[in-house]
Amino acid sequence: MGRDAIRKKRVDKTAALPLLFAFMATSESKHPSPLSLAVDFVLVAAFFAYLFTLLRAHVPSTDPTMITLWAALGAACMSGVFWLCIQMFRVVLRGQLDAKRK
Repeated sequence: MGRDAIRKKRVDKTAALPLLFAFMATSESKHPSPLSLAVDFVLVAAFFAYLFTLLRAHVPSTDPTMITLWAALGAACMSGVFWLCIQMFRVVLRGQLDAKRK
């Protein structure tokens, strides 16, 4: 099979890319306000503090440094996921409110 025949059989042709992006929604580039960023920061910090105190009792160590380290690392990971959940909630809520207005 020649090189031209292989190119004709390829699925990932560059001509298909504009077709894929044509179905994606365009955003009006609404940026987060300073107030929403502050609210997100307070919520994530409170969630981190709660999980940090909760996880300290579950670290299997007697060394206070290791307990603090692993509780902080675990709380940081879960706080990152919580931040993503907040952002997804905001996007879905904005989409639903925009759809209701139309």
